[in-house]
Amino acid sequence: MQVVKARIEDVWKLRHEVMYPNEPFEVVQLKEDALGHHLGIYIDGELASAVSLFESGKAVQFRKLATRTVWQRKGFARLLLEATETFAKQRKADKLWCNARLSATALYEKLGMRPKGSAWTRLGHDFIIMEKTYKQEHMEIIPAIDIIDGKCVRLSKGDYDQKKVYNENPLEVALSFEDAGLRRLHLVDLDGAKAGAVKNWKVLEQLAGKTGLQIDFSGGISSDKNLAITFDSGAAYAAIGSVAVKNESILLQWLAQYGVENFILGADVLDEKIQIKGWTEATDINIFDFIKNYAAKGVQQFFCTDISKDGLLQGSSNDLYQKILSQIPEINLIASGGVSSVNDLELLKETGCSGAIVGKAIYENRITLQELKMFND
Repeated sequence: MQVVKARIEDVWKLRHEVMYPNEPFEVVQLKEDALGHHLGIYIDGELASAVSLFESGKAVQFRKLATRTVWQRKGFARLLLEATETFAKQRKADKLWCNARLSATALYEKLGMRPKGSAWTRLGHDFIIMEKTYKQEHMEIIPAIDIIDGKCVRLSKGDYDQKKVYNENPLEVALSFEDAGLRRLHLVDLDGAKAGAVKNWKVLEQLAGKTGLQIDFSGGISSDKNLAITFDSGAAYAAIGSVAVKNESILLQWLAQYGVENFILGADVLDEKIQIKGWTEATDINIFDFIKNYAAKGVQQFFCTDISKDGLLQGSSNDLYQKILSQIPEINLIASGGVSSVNDLELLKETGCSGAIVGKAIYENRITLQELKMFND
């Protein structure tokens, strides 16, 4: 059996016969079909199974996977899905997705796809989005700005008493990152993290309004109001920590309301156990169980900070990150804490991290902005 390019007339006939035999023929003729890529398996000149692929930006959607009844349970659908994933990887797509019938989700899960959002009904069938994301080949550098009293600071090991002010003008620092060609920013409201409510939203608003940086914002996002302030102030991503640990039901509501792609879950750990509220409150929750739980619910982006390494410039927790990715390889893991040199970044890239947050190493001139620009290129 060989997967080949299928003739669109054969595809329409197959779709109608298998999927919607009681509907008008026009139902199976998609307006996008002329722009699609149609793959199929022919048996004795007849199309036995087919799928249609559509590109949009860096995403590939496949639609109308169908197999004639006589050829079902012969492995045709699996072959077509494997060919679909090969197509997506050749196109360097960052996401493969489909609107799947609920009855077929087990098939897509074998491909590593996961459900996203809520199910709906159309033409008498229940559907849900299934998707799989692919890690970028490069690791993105994400500079950090931590804020206390509107000033750019850094802590050591999460200790608020070990605070050092590096610049009283966070915008000046953010503009220097942008001038160096960096595209992302990790902005932490340490006052908000400690208080349990967003405090430094005006800094976020200023940086989002006066730079082109994509900002992920964390610290004190504990309610619907705090989350609305975060996005209204210009954050591209809400980085959630404490709520994800203590109130899963609220977080799931937020994911459904704003879209899972707009969130990064932060896991701050000490001895593989999560700490919350600006690292001031310990929990018994294991980092691996935490990430597995939310990865199964469709969350793809996580950043993990090893508090024992943070701010000490003694190297990052490569063993921890490698252990996380070996158990949960499908996630995009952003490393945080301990980066002291470009060599540390190279090691994190080899580990498989999709990004690395760099803070004190920049402010202490251990890594120059020019070096970061070259690494990002």
